[in-house]
Amino acid sequence: MAARCTEEGRILEYGFFAHFEPISHSASSDSGAAAFDEHLGYEADLLNALEAMDGAGLAFRRRGIDVWPGIWLLPATPDYDLVGGAITILEERTLDASGMPAVSFTSGHIEFGHSLLVRAADAGRLAEYRDLTGDDRVGVSVETTNEERFLQIVGLIDEDGVLFAGTRVTTPGGILLADGSDAYRIAASGSSPNLADRMQLEPPSPELPQVVFFGTESVLTEQPEALAGGQLDALAGDRILNSTVERMWAGALVVTAIDTLVDLGGFTVDQDEEALLACLDDKLDYLTDERSIGFAEWLANPTVFRERAEAWTP
Repeated sequence: MAARCTEEGRILEYGFFAHFEPISHSASSDSGAAAFDEHLGYEADLLNALEAMDGAGLAFRRRGIDVWPGIWLLPATPDYDLVGGAITILEERTLDASGMPAVSFTSGHIEFGHSLLVRAADAGRLAEYRDLTGDDRVGVSVETTNEERFLQIVGLIDEDGVLFAGTRVTTPGGILLADGSDAYRIAASGSSPNLADRMQLEPPSPELPQVVFFGTESVLTEQPEALAGGQLDALAGDRILNSTVERMWAGALVVTAIDTLVDLGGFTVDQDEEALLACLDDKLDYLTDERSIGFAEWLANPTVFRERAEAWTP
């Protein structure tokens, strides 16, 4: 593997999701502020380490992005070479709207899990997903693996993401009744157009929980506030993010129902950038020591990737 990933003088245009603290976030939540393009978090430090690797030839011009759905496809456009922001690696996410390959994922550099976040007083009552009942309202972020996984676990969609017949979905245009066809599909790679602005979901069985949909940018603000205020009974989200919120709320909110499924997260590049992809994979595998160094190690020592970079020999 060549040590250098790019030709002399090339700066890679990097877009990052701005609202997934502490994995990837902007210094300012205001998309009009200059600090919006200042990249912070786990992935920011990983990219800093890539730039610091002697002879790798990597330099990034970073831009914050505040729209989540489809962010992984942006490297297929002229504006971006690489995109990140806590993006779970899914084969479906490599395909464009016509179903053709458009981007490729780098080697996985972080492990994601799924869990519930509940009020401390409800931790015993909602220790597992199966404890949720028709009286419970659960918040999820749209177009995420957390949404898709939660709906699968509680039995609201099948393995292809199709909502079960009889499910009522509230949208700005009114209530839609799912008929069991793929015209009513919810998936992390993209959902049916008629469900794009979904607001709430009422299951066909009174034993299953109700679902409230949120934008991904509200994971640290609106969502935990609604949970703490009693408008929700649980949040279904990533274990890292839920644990972050648990710390922020000082024990008032706690993580429960940790799922056994583990997903990998990576960056996306244009599918034709094969040499760049192979070189990035080589460097990422080194920095993470083949994924034995990840989020937990970075949280304990935020300089861990920089230290690995300084020890790199081309």
